[in-house]
Amino acid sequence: MKNNIVNRVSNSPLITINLEELRLKGQREFFDLNILLENELIVREKKIRDFIRDYNWNKFSNKFVAINCTSEVILPSWTKLLIISSINPYAKKVIIGSMENLETILFKEVIDKMDFKIYKDKAIILKGCSDPKIPDSAYGFLIEKLQGIAKKISYGEACSSVPLWKSN
Repeated sequence: MKNNIVNRVSNSPLITINLEELRLKGQREFFDLNILLENELIVREKKIRDFIRDYNWNKFSNKFVAINCTSEVILPSWTKLLIISSINPYAKKVIIGSMENLETILFKEVIDKMDFKIYKDKAIILKGCSDPKIPDSAYGFLIEKLQGIAKKISYGEACSSVPLWKSN
């Protein structure tokens, strides 16, 4: 008698959500306001307006863009707003903040549009060991949406998951 090997993971009712698959496709770009500083310290409106007039904003076409300053200077709010208004006609999305902030906002938008009814009373695994560019907050957004809908939420892989939440 032969022993048939049965793949219990593929035959289980578990549903895996892989955030890598939810990540919006498209290039990401960081615009460092540092290039607008005079002597790495001062912002002058005229210099910024000249920069805006001469800069090739087309390079941000169809990209997701984060705007921030890597120098530890205090910038007037209008500085960031002028740059956003220049990039906005070209980019898919522009935010003030870091690249991680950008990813967080993009994941929040995707997760908010998801239909979570399909996960009602199901055992869910949030796939772990994902791309390091996926912010932890994205997992938090999923848990927030799944709790009260799913039967059980775990993190990791089907063969070695960590239980996170279980309905009563």
